[in-house]
Amino acid sequence: MQFLAYLPLEVGVIAVFFCQNDPGMCDDWDATSGANRGFVFGGQLSAATVPAQGETLLGAVTSLRPHPADTPTTEPVLGRLGGEPDWIQGDETPGCPSCTARMTFTAELEEGSDFATSANFGGGGRGYVFHCHPCGAAAFLWQR
Repeated sequence: MQFLAYLPLEVGVIAVFFCQNDPGMCDDWDATSGANRGFVFGGQLSAATVPAQGETLLGAVTSLRPHPADTPTTEPVLGRLGGEPDWIQGDETPGCPSCTARMTFTAELEEGSDFATSANFGGGGRGYVFHCHPCGAAAFLWQR
């Protein structure tokens, strides 16, 4: 799985991963297929140091930061935190794998503006991140 995003929560962070092994061959659009995962970590995490030697597989790394929705910006907006999901196809809010309760919407992610380094959400799709606060579970899916 490829690391996709690190998202802040009030009680920690969610790390999002999705399958990019032969894209299109694993069901990475489905929150329950096992082809993608979200992990909730309590406390603060820090990024690993990039090795001085060897091959890294990411063509680029983008650092995202929250930006108030009511403030103009010249920077590209690549998603949003909180609120309600803007579904492309229809509501697919997952149930928590532990307690089966409907999970809380956390973030919406855009593919990115550069085809060479953007996430593969089927071409023009959006990713959706959810979590269950009581159980400490997270889920990720995308639609196109």
